[in-house]
Amino acid sequence: MPELPEVENLRIGLEREIKGQKILSAEVRLPKLVSGTGNKRKASGAKAAEFIKGVVGKKIIEIDRRAKNLIFKLSDGSAILVHLKMSGQFVYKSSKRGATVEGGHFPNHAKGGQIEISRSTLPNKHSHIIFKLSNGTLFYNDTRTFGYLIYYKNLSTLYASETLKNLGPEPLGKEFTLEHFESALKSKKKNLKSALLGQEIVVGLGNIYVDEVCFISGVNPSRITNTLKAYEIKRIHDAIKKILPHAIKLGGSSVATYMLLDESRGNFAREHKVYGKAGNPCVNCQRPLLKKTLAGRSTVYCKNCQK
Repeated sequence: MPELPEVENLRIGLEREIKGQKILSAEVRLPKLVSGTGNKRKASGAKAAEFIKGVVGKKIIEIDRRAKNLIFKLSDGSAILVHLKMSGQFVYKSSKRGATVEGGHFPNHAKGGQIEISRSTLPNKHSHIIFKLSNGTLFYNDTRTFGYLIYYKNLSTLYASETLKNLGPEPLGKEFTLEHFESALKSKKKNLKSALLGQEIVVGLGNIYVDEVCFISGVNPSRITNTLKAYEIKRIHDAIKKILPHAIKLGGSSVATYMLLDESRGNFAREHKVYGKAGNPCVNCQRPLLKKTLAGRSTVYCKNCQK
């Protein structure tokens, strides 16, 4: 699942390409994806019809991000909430580049998306939602179909939704203060990895960046949060504030088949210190990195350097 740096880079790419364009038509081939946010969703034809009616004819005035969610803000004050989950992908093809849209084979300069699947022929069997825009076509592809695009009539309803209402502060925002972070961690009694993955204390961190933050701060991800010392919490806070902007600048972490919207790959993966490196020597002490399962996720750490 893409984390904050990957979603932020996709947001930047999408806004560059489609901001200001009008949605001329929308085709929902898999109603499940617009019918709800839970893992077990029942397809609703009524929701699909509401989605199409709500978005068609509106301009995309801004693409925002909240945690790992994208928010397409539309000209009438309504919005589309997007979560890519495991395999969601946006592919944009500009009509200005002269390629045929309908079932055609696109040349290499066609825009790629979040996951590298079926980039050449569009639409394909994974193209579940198709937006015809004033200057091109935006495809939402999803192989595992866990992602969702939900229409909200206004932003107040969106931000009060179950998806967004209990989220913690943005790690790069002014509200992510050391005081808030320390108080939130101290109020919990769970391992550090679980706390950081939970999205209530701070948003946007997933398996990759939690492992990296814990390593850089020198704290074992198994530590129970209410046992952390003030200086350890400050190191974790500092690591989050340092790693995420740097990862965004480098385009995020291209692991598996992740790609940016322009078909380039994020380069932060080259700077991973622990993620995916179990058994390799620690960059600090040269002892083998260990792996365990925390919060249901594979976790890599250095027993010697992280206390």
